[in-house]
Order: sequence, then C-alpha cells, then structure tokens
Amino acid sequence: MKKKIVEFKNINKNFIDIIAVRNFNLEIFEGEFLTLLGPSGCGKTTSLRILAGFEIPTSGDIYLDEIKINEIPSYKRPINMVFQNYALFPHMDIFNNVAYGLRQKKIPEAIIREEVKKFLSLVRLEGYEKRNTWQLSGGQQQRVALARALINKPKILLLDEPLAALDKKLRKEMRIELQNLQKNLNITFVLVTHDQEEALSMSDRICVMNEGNIIQIGSPNDLYDSPINKFVANFIGKSNFINCEINSISESFIEVNFKKKNISLVNNNSIRFTSNENVLLSFRPEKLKIYSGEKLENSLLFKSKVLNKIFLGECTEYYLFNNEIGEFYFLNTTYRDADKGIGQDHEIDVLIEAKDMILLKNK
Repeated sequence: MKKKIVEFKNINKNFIDIIAVRNFNLEIFEGEFLTLLGPSGCGKTTSLRILAGFEIPTSGDIYLDEIKINEIPSYKRPINMVFQNYALFPHMDIFNNVAYGLRQKKIPEAIIREEVKKFLSLVRLEGYEKRNTWQLSGGQQQRVALARALINKPKILLLDEPLAALDKKLRKEMRIELQNLQKNLNITFVLVTHDQEEALSMSDRICVMNEGNIIQIGSPNDLYDSPINKFVANFIGKSNFINCEINSISESFIEVNFKKKNISLVNNNSIRFTSNENVLLSFRPEKLKIYSGEKLENSLLFKSKVLNKIFLGECTEYYLFNNEIGEFYFLNTTYRDADKGIGQDHEIDVLIEAKDMILLKNK
C-alpha cells in the first residue's frame, strides 16, 4: 500500500461572503498522479493553493508527512508549482530560468550546470540553454517551467491548468510527456483542470468537485463506468438520461419500468434505492447500437429522428430525438458503413442493452 503524503482534514476556505471550499477531506499518496477536476469556480485551484501555502484555510488542518503545515510558508514546503502562464523570467535565458531555484539554495555552479543539463535533457530541450523564453513555442515554454520546478526535486509537483494555453494536438503530446515524467521521477503530481479528457488520460485518481465540495473520488475507469450521481455522469464524458421507476429490488437485481417496459439491472449496492422510487437510467452515447433486427432481450429500443450528424474522423456523433425521451446523443464508433446512408431528418432505430445502463438518483 502506498504511503499517505498529504491529508486535508475538514478544510474550509471563505473569501468575504464566498465559500470557496467546503469541508474538504482528501488523502494524497506518494508517487500518484491525482487530478482535481471540476467546472470553473468549484474550488479546485483554491485547494491547490492551500496545499502550496499561497492560501491559509479559514478552518481545518492540512498535513504533509503527518506534520501540520497550516502556518508553514510556501517557500519552506517541499512543493513546487507550475502555473497556467508558466511564469518564466523574460530577462533570463533558458539555462538561468532552470537554474534559478538551485541558485537560491546556494548550490555550487559546477553542480548547477550538471543538474540543468540533466533536467533539460529530461524534458527534451538539450541545446536550448542560451535561447530566450520568447523564442520558444508554448509547449517548449511549458517544458522549461517543468524543468525549473523539477530540478528542485520537490516531494509534490502542483500543476494549475498547465495545458490550457496549448492547441489540441500539442495538449495531447504534453499529456504523454507529463505522464512519462511523473512515472520516471516517481514524484507525486497534483493537477487542476476542467478538461475531462485531460483528467481521464493522465490520472491514477480523479477528485471531482462542484461548488466547493468533493462529489466523488476514484480511478478514471470507476468514475466513467460507475458515477455516483447525474453531475459526475454528465461531467465525466457525455451521458443520456431517462426517467423511470423502480418496480422491485433484490440483493442481486433491480427491476425498473420505462413506458411499460421492464428492465433488469445488476444491483451493485453502491447507491441505495427503494421500491417505487423515481430514478434515472443513464447510458453513454457510445454504448448505443444501431438496431439490426436482432431479438430484443433486456434492452430498450428508441425510434429516433436525426437532428444533426457530425463526422469526427474516428467516429460520428448523432444528435437524435425520440418522442418518449426527447433529445439525446449517439456516438457511432462501430457501424461506420451505416453512416453513409443516414442524413438529417432520417429516422433510425438505436438500441441500448441493460448491461450498459447505470441507475442513478433522480436529483
């Protein structure tokens, strides 16, 4: 079992009349890549700044290696941070930007030269020592910021939306760079982002936040396949929702009714339901299938009108309308040949099987 390195205990943070973080309890483990994910204003950056020492909690305690650090200033914490705008020194070349932290520690110049060379090589910027920051691309500037932070060998590296300013292709490349760096150096990374794809692709665990609260914590697979409520289901990828009613509950199965059609779902006991309760059936757009006439068993069929169709290269996204459920999404990743004959205002039949449905509270 991994060692616990950070613990937030009942942290609250108020800004005059705004509660930014509410009863925040979280453990972070050594060597993990943890992401704080949520919409703008949910408290994720405030939580990161509390860990960095840039903000003091209104109440509650924060521990690093079981030592309370509420009053320890940021410069005395073994934590470094990479900001969204990288915060490089424009009057220094790349070498001096990266060497800055070691110089503050009075490290001998011979060692500094070796360390700078090592960490520039680590971020694939060998030979860039004498360049100015403004001569670099956004991705290269980010690598300089990473090298400057990592050269101090922090216990924890904090990343505040570091990919937000990059284009889509470069963001994907930098995700791989960050993952490789984190695994090779075995440093605890804590990332803040509102980008679900970023969080899913890089994290060991994701902490989903909303309105200052932690909503759910788990692995990317857990959050995607077993969201705890509608907010998580809709924030981690796209989801469709239909209202239904529970008929009966057993230890192994839950039977629900949708428009006089009974569906039997596996009862995983992660959420408590009651008989006759109004609930939501949730299903991912990519789990839908184009109906090809097979026998329908424990599934739902939706006769739908195509409102819009968007070709995305590796898949096609459909916006559909059904009289019983309204508008919903279908992501066609399998039946590519069928795309050619389907256009706007066409009618298609799509199928969702019970094994691909998730039962959620209707709130």
